[in-house]
Amino acid sequence: MQTLTTSCYIARFAETEDDIRAAQALRHRCFRGGDGLDADAFDERCRHMLIEDRLTQKLVGCCRLLQLESGAQIGDSYAAQFYELSALQTYDAPMIELGRFCIAPDVSDGADILRIAWAMMTKYVEEDDIGMLFGCSSFQGTDAARYLDTFAMLRDRHLAPKRWLPRVKAPMVFRYAQRMRRKPDTKLALRSMPPLLRSYLVMGGWVSDHAVVDHDLNTLHVFTGLEVRAVPAARTRLLRAVSGQAFG
Repeated sequence: MQTLTTSCYIARFAETEDDIRAAQALRHRCFRGGDGLDADAFDERCRHMLIEDRLTQKLVGCCRLLQLESGAQIGDSYAAQFYELSALQTYDAPMIELGRFCIAPDVSDGADILRIAWAMMTKYVEEDDIGMLFGCSSFQGTDAARYLDTFAMLRDRHLAPKRWLPRVKAPMVFRYAQRMRRKPDTKLALRSMPPLLRSYLVMGGWVSDHAVVDHDLNTLHVFTGLEVRAVPAARTRLLRAVSGQAFG
């Protein structure tokens, strides 16, 4: 079993049904609250990444990965339930949908967990020659007013290229790119931005021009894409260094 180990955490892929149930239980705590299992039909088609505390072996983070041969399969993704993604059907390289990323609510060093997750992802991406990562980046709650500065920043700096831009499909959306005239406060925007989304954008990612209101998971989410070739060379070297030194 390949694992990625740092001083505090171990990242690995699920190998057993118990591993997957542990991920589903953590997802339930993070997205729905309380005890239970957050499970759906996509779980059987995905690889599940687990991040565990090295000392206690407690699960502190997880996500699931759905690999597609190309954009021709984009309609089979989880995100396609919420976004009209026909613009991506012509994408001619392998893709990975990263979904249900979450960090245990009682963890204080989420940045380190996110870092090891991206390092693990870097190894996977390079081994399988992946061209694009995508998924839904979630804001907690469904009240868009809490995140107006963040949405204004996304509108001004991070909208998808027109050739890939997702169109509206979900019945309830917040069209922030069309309706907002707000000038963003950068500090407030970054403070209220989900960490996963922030890391996508630092690496050159982009987002849809609207947010989906998802009452099932009590979130707002934006479609997020990242072409691997757009990742800055310095960022790639950093992640390769983490993955290269820590794999066993």
